[in-house]
Amino acid sequence: MSRPSILNPAEAYALWAHSYPAHAHNPVMQAEERAMLGLMPATLQGQAVLDAGCGSGRYMLHALRRGAARLTGVDLSPEMLQCAVAELGVLQSDAAAEVELVQGSLAALPIPDALADLTVCGLVVGHLENLQQALAELRRVTRPGGILLCSDVHPIGHALGWLRDFKSGNQRYAVRHTQHLYSDWHAACAALGLQIEQVLEPMLDPVDIPAGARFDRMALEVPVALVFQLRRQA
Repeated sequence: MSRPSILNPAEAYALWAHSYPAHAHNPVMQAEERAMLGLMPATLQGQAVLDAGCGSGRYMLHALRRGAARLTGVDLSPEMLQCAVAELGVLQSDAAAEVELVQGSLAALPIPDALADLTVCGLVVGHLENLQQALAELRRVTRPGGILLCSDVHPIGHALGWLRDFKSGNQRYAVRHTQHLYSDWHAACAALGLQIEQVLEPMLDPVDIPAGARFDRMALEVPVALVFQLRRQA
């Protein structure tokens, strides 16, 4: 099978958005989401939550169900934001939360300082080459003492040649991804005053793998995501 064309995130998600659901839709995302939701506070009553790189809104939906009072989603792709509008509109009608969706980059979030009690960034930082720049922005928009939940594809996957690929029409594409090692996270957090409180390395659950699926069997032997709970210290 030929290798898919590698696209930058804006190009990729413009093509992917029409078929990208607002839930974890593959075994890697399911493993990543279980870890992220295990770290997310069970109740977010009265809290402001920011989802940086919200995509079609899957973590915003979880925050809404956990009682967040204010939800802000930022994404680079206008096409993905349209998906989030459709998904959140259904659930928001039964909730009292204030919801705002904004187009913008994780490299320079169009968000005021210290907006969020909880900032979520799921499977996005690998789209940026500069990890410290991304974490600096996530820190800036989180209040002092607030929590950041961040995840990315595990560096092992990058080393094994895994791609975040998808089909559009009859073509296969993949989103450009930069490997960020744990040592990169540790150095960036130390420089920015972000305390690393927990690190999870979730594995695939074989139950999530569809019968007959073609995949790298090594994926069952190694972690597939790197998940961080961080706290802004000041």
